Amino acid sequence: MEYESVLIVKPEVFIYKIPPRASNRGYRAADWNLKEPTWTGRMRLVAKGTACILKLEDKTSGALFANCPIDTYPGVAIEAVSDSSRYFVIRVQDDNGRSAFLGLGFGDRSDSFDLNVALQDHFKWVKNQEQIEKEKTEPKQELDLGFKEGETIKINMRITKKDGSEGTSRTGKGKGTGGVLPPPPGGLAKIAPPPAAAPAATLRQSPGASPAHRTSGGGGGEWTDYASAGGNQGQQNSANANWVQF
Repeated sequence: MEYESVLIVKPEVFIYKIPPRASNRGYRAADWNLKEPTWTGRMRLVAKGTACILKLEDKTSGALFANCPIDTYPGVAIEAVSDSSRYFVIRVQDDNGRSAFLGLGFGDRSDSFDLNVALQDHFKWVKNQEQIEKEKTEPKQELDLGFKEGETIKINMRITKKDGSEGTSRTGKGKGTGGVLPPPPGGLAKIAPPPAAAPAATLRQSPGASPAHRTSGGGGGEWTDYASAGGNQGQQNSANANWVQF
């Protein structure tokens, strides 16, 4: 069961008897007797499914005066006149299928504008419904997104660092790049070997040695120091020997 929905209501409209169209130039409201409308009443535009009907009713009782079925807009059922935006020509029909053309007018230009918008919205909705039903019966063509023979794809990848800057995966060079530190100048660093332990005899001097023995000025001074060192070494060995015998 389809319900009837009201699209627009205008409390006062004017109906005119119009002369037959004299040519293909369109209807003109100036040819009507606009000061003396044939009928005055209420207009309701209703929809029942995809069908649209303009109904002319009595203001007080709501009795139906005439029906104007509209199958498309703009079309033969309702047509704007050529010399005004407040007047239309409508085709009314009775239950026996007989039809007649009448003039429809509004006292305010905004009322005619509302009727125009309501008709456009309804038939736009009808067109969308037809498209939906068509898509249900006709399956959509599926897109083939697979690779064809011989096709390749190229991907450019960017590496983003922790600080948000972009760069490549290569190790940076120079200051602040975070890479391996360069070797010091002159090649690999070498650790100097520890100094060799000097003999105790060379570090000691005879208590009775003369100042000349402590200096290395003369050519015979070195030999004198060596002799003194040898004598001291003999005294130390003698003392060690005495300690063992005791």
